Amino acid sequence: MYSSNLDSPSGSPADTVGAVGDTEERTRDRVLYAVLEDGPVSAAELGNKLGFTPAAVRRHLDALSKSGLVEVKLVANQKSGAGRPSRRYVLSHRGQTKLGNDYLEIATDALKMLGDAAGDDAIRKFARNRFAEMETRYAKALAGVEGLEARAEVLSNLLSSDGFVGYTRKVDTKVATALMHSVQLCQGHCPIQDLAREFPVFCDTETEMFARLLGVDVRRLSTLAGGGHVCTTHIPVGRGKAPMRAEKRTRIQFTKQERPR
Repeated sequence: MYSSNLDSPSGSPADTVGAVGDTEERTRDRVLYAVLEDGPVSAAELGNKLGFTPAAVRRHLDALSKSGLVEVKLVANQKSGAGRPSRRYVLSHRGQTKLGNDYLEIATDALKMLGDAAGDDAIRKFARNRFAEMETRYAKALAGVEGLEARAEVLSNLLSSDGFVGYTRKVDTKVATALMHSVQLCQGHCPIQDLAREFPVFCDTETEMFARLLGVDVRRLSTLAGGGHVCTTHIPVGRGKAPMRAEKRTRIQFTKQERPR
């Protein structure tokens, strides 16, 4: 899924951490690669994976943050949505570039030629085909999952498995006597971010896919390609019962007024 200039770490932590010739830069690259694979990930989780002490992993993360290669995301508790958000690390755009995305320049040039030769509809069709296989897999995984919140959570996990660093957060907004419930589907990483910046149709097509998978109209609030720190999709979960009862009373009164006529 990714093009990387780094080799995936091999062997046990004891075999690699602190070994002769394992330079500071090489060790830091291993931390960066681990953030790519597991982000959003906490410092403690990285330490456990790589066999680092808490102090060592924080030192490397601080250095990567100062270099602009990783960013800190505040992630809410996915189970309850309550409590203080936890600090998780993800790759920045600069970090993604360091790990290699040379294919994007080739893909961008190819799509520009496709657009010049066959028009924007050809690019739109290409984008739809790109997401078709993903939508088929996701639809199978979502089969039988009831409730929008549960489906959004499953969808976020599926996105994470494909490298998009997906997670959800609940949003409650009070409107008069109603309580508007919604879920935000977030993506902290996009493997085709630079391509989507040049061709926003990829973001549009992905949003349309989310709407079909969830069975409800969704709205894209921000994208990494558009300069946001995360891709955020608004999913309306439902409304309180009060507005629905009021709406029903209005319909009944209107019917009675119309009946004599």
